[in-house]
Amino acid sequence: MKGEPLMQTSGHDAGDRYRHTRRHTGQPTTEVTVGPVVFGAHRIVMAAGPCAVERDGNLLRVARAVAEAGATLLRGGAFKPRTSPYDFQGLGEEGLKLLSEAKDVTGLHILTEVLDPRDVDLVAQHADMLQIGSRSVQNFPLLREAGASGRPVLLKRGMMTTVDEWLSSAEYLLDAGAVGVVLCERGIRTFETSTRNTLDLNSVAYLRARTHLPLIVDPSHAAGDAKLVTALSRAAVAVGADGLLVEVHHDPARAYSDGEQSLAPDQFARTVAECRAVAQAVGRDL
Repeated sequence: MKGEPLMQTSGHDAGDRYRHTRRHTGQPTTEVTVGPVVFGAHRIVMAAGPCAVERDGNLLRVARAVAEAGATLLRGGAFKPRTSPYDFQGLGEEGLKLLSEAKDVTGLHILTEVLDPRDVDLVAQHADMLQIGSRSVQNFPLLREAGASGRPVLLKRGMMTTVDEWLSSAEYLLDAGAVGVVLCERGIRTFETSTRNTLDLNSVAYLRARTHLPLIVDPSHAAGDAKLVTALSRAAVAVGADGLLVEVHHDPARAYSDGEQSLAPDQFARTVAECRAVAQAVGRDL
């Protein structure tokens, strides 16, 4: 059931502008469930998989590896938003079917991105959780369709999106009736060029007090460099993230997209082990 439309409010009506996302005094983090996976609970969620779904058994190979290492959600893009129209755009519906097959084999629930409002129903047939990517964070027709899909939604921060704009996009989802929303910090574009983006861990700490929504971190897109992903993952757990979204590929040099920021399975397993130690130090499980 869709919620009441958002009111037009002035800057003095912040309570109304963030009616669905604002954390009230003493309010706990809202738990968002995806099958057996719970975001916002004591256990930190590990979502992992390739940037893009690939054929020839590649997806299943990665899915088995990340499941063995401790991931509880399989991420993989069937539809890929790319800066250049000549880059690989994803396998589309074929990729969705491959994700469903991987779920049948491994038991991992599926997280995948939807780009077009017209594709929401199709993607929701295969995915257990819909992802709104950074380029779509203010695609308001898409947000409304995804919110009404009956699936929980992972909402990534845009590369030039303020925290207030990000929360307003979450309001669109929840106002449309979303059954659950999880925020994902993935780095923002700054003057710094040494990494792909600048990981804003300030936002994780800040939003703990600002919103009751669970919040996870994508260190892969923040860094753009696999050598940095493990350290950023540890930092995200330490600052209070409810989960991590990590790109993993069995042969990163041959990945269809984002191989330079993808961990090999053995690297991912080490990352999970190191993050587990940090989680225990801050009083959580992984």
